[in-house]
Order: sequence, then structure tokens, then C-alpha cells
Amino acid sequence: MKSLIRWGATLGIVGSTVLGSILTQTLQAVALPVEQILPRLETVPVFTITNEQGYFLTASEGEKKFTGVFISQKDASSYIEQLKKDKPDLGKLKVLPLSLSQVYQLARDNAKKENGLSFIFQPTQAQVELAQKIPSSNGQNQQFLGVPLFYATVGEGKHLPAQRNNQQVFPFFFEKSQLEKIVEDLKQKQPQLASTLKIEVISLEAIIINLEKSNDENLTKIHLEPTAESVEFVMRSLRENNNQRNNQTNTDR
Repeated sequence: MKSLIRWGATLGIVGSTVLGSILTQTLQAVALPVEQILPRLETVPVFTITNEQGYFLTASEGEKKFTGVFISQKDASSYIEQLKKDKPDLGKLKVLPLSLSQVYQLARDNAKKENGLSFIFQPTQAQVELAQKIPSSNGQNQQFLGVPLFYATVGEGKHLPAQRNNQQVFPFFFEKSQLEKIVEDLKQKQPQLASTLKIEVISLEAIIINLEKSNDENLTKIHLEPTAESVEFVMRSLRENNNQRNNQTNTDR
């Protein structure tokens, strides 16, 4: 059976061409139970676009329907602004934050439906460009497909671990600069490691495929580190919602 991920599909969304990887409509038997995959993904906010009624903005290719999933809230907002210019009759659109685990679950649910909705990941272009500068295993720079995740290795290519909630994890970063700060700090504190520390890159899609196919227990230690921008957006949204509820409560008294 095919993976939930399909590589490198170029599709049109409301007239604009995008390159992404699609959570397709064919389920497979997973090596890790879904209950173990979802916690690996739930820490990551992603952003979709909906209309006034709360329905995803979609495009069609034949009988297939697609919607974009943005890693960056700013990218999603910029996309809306461009759509307003190109197609002013689309009506009111807004950015809807979801967790990556919600998107994954939606993909699984839609896979059970005839002509269910598929999801296209929209990586941040600046991070893709940084990923393309990191040499591959054969030492060559090459086009990077998918959403980049940066991680550090030490010694003979061992993944550099970290501590989260008193547990050892293997962190992957959506933003290269976040990892660079950690690596530089480690080089200062442990200069003996400096010569063997390297920043490498893998795609989010590859991580999900590994979660689906492999039974390596180290996969349960994967920790995806969201961008500061996405966390701030979600926290700000929560504060605004709480303020609105408090104001409504005070008004009702």
C-alpha cells in the first residue's frame, strides 16, 4: 500500500502553482501505532486557509481535491493577500492554525472517503534555500523537495540528543537559525566536539514516512521543534480568545 505522502507534486491552487508533498488518499498499515505517531506531531502548529464558513480553501484536479498546509503563518497570510488581488470574488478568507497531528488525522480520515481531501505542505522558501546549501551524502548540493527539518550530528554521524521534560529526545528544527544557536553554544562549552559537529537536513515527509514504515524504537524519541513565529502566533491567538471570553463574561453579568 502507498504511503500517506506523495513526493514533489506540482498542482494549482486557485490559479497559483505550488510545489509540495501531498498527504494522499491511500492509507497503509503503520509500523508505529497512530497513537504513538500523533504525539510526535502535535507540538507543531501549521496553518491552513478557510472561508467565512470555516471550510478549507481547496482546488481540484479531476476528482481530487487539495488544500494547502503552510509551515509559516506569514506565508499563509501573504497567500491570502495575493488571492485577494487575483480573485477578489473569493470572499473573506482567514488563516486557521492547526496542529500537525490534526492535519495527519484529517488526512487519515479523508483517506477513508471517496474523493476525500488531500493536503499539500507549503515549506518556507527561505528554509528550503538554506537546506539546498547543505551537501547531501554524496557531497553535492541538490534541489530539496519537501519541508526541511534541520538536525545536528556529532562524531561519526550520531544524532545529537537533547533533554525535554527530563527525557532524551532527538530534536529536528523547522528553522535552521534555532539549531545554529545551540550548535555554536555547544562548541563554546565543549570545544573538543567542534570539529565533528555538523548540521544536516531531512524532510518532514521523510520523517512521517519513517514513522509509518519503521518499527525502530528511536522514532519514539523524535521531537519536532516548531518555529518561534508559529508558537508566538498561537499564543497570541489564545490570549486574544481568552480576552474575548472574559469581555463577553463581563458583559453578560
